[in-house]
Amino acid sequence: MSMIRDLRAAVRPAQRKDGGSHSAYDTTRDPATPSAVVDCAVYRDGHRVTSYDTLTPHQAMLQVRRDGGFAWIGLHEPTEAEFAGIAAEFGLHPLAVEDAVHAHQRPKLERYDETLFAVFKTVHYVEHAELTATSEVVETGEVMCFTGRDFFITVRHGGQGSLRALRHRLQEEPELLAKGPSAVLHAVADHVVDGYLAVADAMQDDIDEVETEVFTPGRKGGVSRGVDAGRIYQLKREVLEFKRAVAPLARPMQLLSERPMRLIDPDIQKYFRDVADHLARVQEQVVGFDELLNSILQANLAQASVAQNEDMRKITSWAAIIAVPTMVCGVYGMNFQYMPELHWKFGYPLVLGVTVGICLTIHRTLKRNGWL
Repeated sequence: MSMIRDLRAAVRPAQRKDGGSHSAYDTTRDPATPSAVVDCAVYRDGHRVTSYDTLTPHQAMLQVRRDGGFAWIGLHEPTEAEFAGIAAEFGLHPLAVEDAVHAHQRPKLERYDETLFAVFKTVHYVEHAELTATSEVVETGEVMCFTGRDFFITVRHGGQGSLRALRHRLQEEPELLAKGPSAVLHAVADHVVDGYLAVADAMQDDIDEVETEVFTPGRKGGVSRGVDAGRIYQLKREVLEFKRAVAPLARPMQLLSERPMRLIDPDIQKYFRDVADHLARVQEQVVGFDELLNSILQANLAQASVAQNEDMRKITSWAAIIAVPTMVCGVYGMNFQYMPELHWKFGYPLVLGVTVGICLTIHRTLKRNGWL
């Protein structure tokens, strides 16, 4: 609770010495210091009218309140100090601000007064030449979205999931941007879920590769000895991470597509249904991946067990064959004076012949029964 109180104090506008007030973020900061704001623009009638090169978030809101339209501000991994002024300017709830700054949140949709706060998990497929037991298959990030009547704020965490291309694409569709911040929220949700579809297709290739190796017969048609189980476990871990990004998002998409909301344009709400359908498809794929990997792992372990049993049968068979000459040599090595055929000149070749004959008979019998 103390952290929330500190955050509430941080987002209050700072008082100037001359009796006025200004935003808590410092617009006169050292230019060499990197800013968390990656883009800031005002959109009116679907067209971008001002940009980050010419105004600050505070100035953007002044223009919006004076001339109409909405402001779209994008931030990347802001600190509490960097985000405090923006939070105060737009009246963001301290709990949502805390979640946006510290990240590591589950996908969710929450309403705070006149603001919708949505959390999306972005997923990026990591290219790799060969899947190993330590390969990173997916990389996750987060995008937090604050949707108001005249503003839209995105807070991005992680090296992937840039929204720059999405912003440029939306700017080429002014009739869609004219619908306001809810159109941008839909575009972000659609962008994230489309990323899920691409990752699911790429992971399918990795799973198919492992499945093929597991069920490929061994040399000369023998039993496959399986593949490295660590690779399968690694894929299962990556699928689990993917599932944590996809599964919790189902409820927020259902709310956005079915429940009327004041901040969501009715025409835009229809488009959320398409996003929800795509998400359901990905969710089914992820569940299928998990079940398929369980089956592959069980088959791989079974093959390894069969291969071990086959090895043990071969070892046992050869031990049985070697036991015959070992027994004969052991008997004749006891140096008794009276032993069968001990003084007969053909006794030595006879014993050798009988021993070899018994060994060949055992070998033929075991081979016919599949032990060798």
